[in-house]
Amino acid sequence: MTVKKAFAFAGRKVLKFFLLIAAVEVITFALMEASPIDPVTAYVGASTSIGAEQRELIAEKWGLNKPPFERFGSWFRNILHGDWGDSMIYRRPVMQVIGQKFASSLLLMAAAWILSGLLGFFLGVIAGMRENSLADRLISAWCHVLISTPSFWLGIFLIIVFSVRLHLLPAGLSVPIGVLQEDVSFADRLTHLILPVLTLTLSGIAGICLHTREKTIGILQSDYVLYAMARGESRKSILHNHVYRNVLLPAVTLQFLSFSELFGGAVFVEQVFSYPGLGYTTVQAGLRGDMPLLMGITVISAVFVFAGNLTADLLYLLIDPRIREGGQRG
Repeated sequence: MTVKKAFAFAGRKVLKFFLLIAAVEVITFALMEASPIDPVTAYVGASTSIGAEQRELIAEKWGLNKPPFERFGSWFRNILHGDWGDSMIYRRPVMQVIGQKFASSLLLMAAAWILSGLLGFFLGVIAGMRENSLADRLISAWCHVLISTPSFWLGIFLIIVFSVRLHLLPAGLSVPIGVLQEDVSFADRLTHLILPVLTLTLSGIAGICLHTREKTIGILQSDYVLYAMARGESRKSILHNHVYRNVLLPAVTLQFLSFSELFGGAVFVEQVFSYPGLGYTTVQAGLRGDMPLLMGITVISAVFVFAGNLTADLLYLLIDPRIREGGQRG
């Protein structure tokens, strides 16, 4: 595939991305408008008693007294000028809040993404190389259990085992309670990260493992591998020269396609562990009617997922250069 064709392919994807962003933002805004949550009440707190005049002043400050179409148009114009507005929850610029929370989530998601990819790949190869053996049956059964297990249930289970029963790991948050920021050590942060990363990793292993297993079995049953076996080529040589080479790139491609599942899983995992990342902030923004923050998070999360899908599509082009506009993944 030439560089020119790669840029043309990426250009079409970017155009579709902007159309998707517009649709997602309209839907997000409409759902928030239809929500029974009153942003003013959520802003001041349900237990706080304020007068009608004060409520009007708060609504005017945040533009909540304007018609929906006017508010959405104002938000969209400000976005085009680089102004994402201020968060109603944090009283800070939206991009500042998203940057801080995304940095925390990125560490969690990156660690889980790498670990789930590596473990899923090698377990899939092991299962595929030993088809119908005890190892294959155990790995396959374990993966099917993981696929049917919600990530939030898995997180709660790990908390019960490692925090409540064994007292080995903290049950939540990203730092110890009551410790100043400057006194938090790297070991403290790492300890609080273990259970969330483990939960997200286990949730992401099954897909890549089962895909790699099927791909490995297909390669081992191919004519060129059967011919290599007939020539007396060792199993180790077949593994390195044929299996790894033909399975690795599709597995990496599938892993990039899992960005949307990774972000969705992080929302539940962060909520279970009260981990102060972007997923936890998304839930808080929705529950407290923070429209500017939720709209900003929607854009950033869409960019994150789009980057993974675009990378996967480009890798598919490397695997099969015949894929063109109007083809399988155009």
